[in-house]
Amino acid sequence: MIGGASIIASVCVGAGMLGLPTAGAGAWTLWSILIFFITMAVMTISGWFLLETYQYYDLRVSFHTATKDLLGDKINAINNLAVYFVGGILLYAYTTASGEILNNFIQQPLANYGIDLGSHSTQICSVLLVAVCSAIVWHSTRAVDRISLIFIITMIITFVLSITGLIINIDMATLLDSNSEHSNYVKYTLAMFPVVLTSFGYHTSVSSIRMYYGNEKRAKKAILGGTIFALILYTLWVVAIFGNLPRQQFAPVIESEGNLDVLLTALNSVVDSKAISGTINTFSVMAMLSSFVGVGLGVFDYLADLFNMTDCRKGRTKTWFITFAPPLLMSLLFPTGFLIAIGYAGAVATIWTCIIPALLAKKSREKYYKEGNFTVKGGNFTVYAVITFGVMTITFYFLAMFNYLPVFKG
Repeated sequence: MIGGASIIASVCVGAGMLGLPTAGAGAWTLWSILIFFITMAVMTISGWFLLETYQYYDLRVSFHTATKDLLGDKINAINNLAVYFVGGILLYAYTTASGEILNNFIQQPLANYGIDLGSHSTQICSVLLVAVCSAIVWHSTRAVDRISLIFIITMIITFVLSITGLIINIDMATLLDSNSEHSNYVKYTLAMFPVVLTSFGYHTSVSSIRMYYGNEKRAKKAILGGTIFALILYTLWVVAIFGNLPRQQFAPVIESEGNLDVLLTALNSVVDSKAISGTINTFSVMAMLSSFVGVGLGVFDYLADLFNMTDCRKGRTKTWFITFAPPLLMSLLFPTGFLIAIGYAGAVATIWTCIIPALLAKKSREKYYKEGNFTVKGGNFTVYAVITFGVMTITFYFLAMFNYLPVFKG
């Protein structure tokens, strides 16, 4: 199950993880961890709903075919737009942020050799990263499995080194924000949900995982393993960050609309160690790359199913182009605030990560259920609970966008 869990974890752990400290700065440590756990549980169940639905179809089926068959053309059209929008905007956000991080990471080493990439260095880094990582997705799911495992191992090593250095220096007063007077954390929790939901968004990869294993029960374990791994990493990450970077010092990060290079700069300013700063930067790059190939694989397989692309070299090349070219072009032309992009993705993602999977499971039970089939426990209660969570998350996003929910400014 390690390979499949690595793919699921690699989709979750990446840009979303790096944006969590900024998104949770208002709710701070304890409330942020609670939101992580609730979201992880719901998103794991919704992924299992997709497995339950897909068992009645061919192994290469994805959202498009199942939704069209069970929910009709209109719902399917909405679902298709939502899936592509979220997948595209995540690839766009990852491309932009990874280009910035990689550029900052290699700028000084290149300068030591007299190499200057000029004013377009970030864009050059973005193009190079997309070219290399998308080629892995184009090759095969097995290639993504292998490279994801490498990314995860590298992430674990750099994460452990980073976290160890940060945890050693944790200030409990900073971690618990005990020096602040009249602080209110609960009111900032609701605005967190869209960003946290995106951080557990792996659902475009469910079809790929099922195809890879050819068995729903094994795929179920891989999904659970991946989401638990993500939850553990997120918890350790925010504890390490919140224990070193005071709550008030998130102001410039929030003002920059959550740009990751600003967060890393703020973090480096309180970490008195070049080695720790270096491992944090390396971890950030690996996390971004792992998410890129994981999300890229899910969107790639989804579009191949949607447009009935063949699995030959020519067909995969066409799918590669419509998957990766638009986000790259948008990243080069319109780089924007990272956290804003993640928030947009989270609001729309609730449609196909919560609402649609629950409806598909309910409909497939009514239409195809037989004794002994793979079925998520809890009956209709679980179905309606997941739908309610999705509707509430969308509501929270729009309330925050129109300033009806308090948003922490630092």
